[in-house]
Amino acid sequence: MDLYEKIKELAAQKHTSIRKIEEHLGYGNGTIRRWNKNKPNYDKIQAVAKFFNVSVDYLLGNEELKKTNKPVDLKKVISEKKPTSWDDPRIDWNEWVSFDGEPISDDVKKMLFAIYGDKLTD
Repeated sequence: MDLYEKIKELAAQKHTSIRKIEEHLGYGNGTIRRWNKNKPNYDKIQAVAKFFNVSVDYLLGNEELKKTNKPVDLKKVISEKKPTSWDDPRIDWNEWVSFDGEPISDDVKKMLFAIYGDKLTD
């Protein structure tokens, strides 16, 4: 799997689009798509890796994704990412919250954001 395909897969897992990722990172439209033909500089790959909370080596296919079940410090994550809406691509709901081991629905995400939204934003 090439770099673009890996990013596309990660975006799908976060329920976001490549375009939204490009906007968030300040990249022009189609920048990431072109990476399947033109190699990006390290800084751009590193920014994408940080966005997805994976290593550059993982994006480049040099290592497998390491899944951990370590606790997530929500206060720290929220203060660093400062989400602005329930579907902000920086929120990894599947990492933070599940119900009976299954991902929560968009309706539940909206409800949680409505209840705790003031705690999630500045």
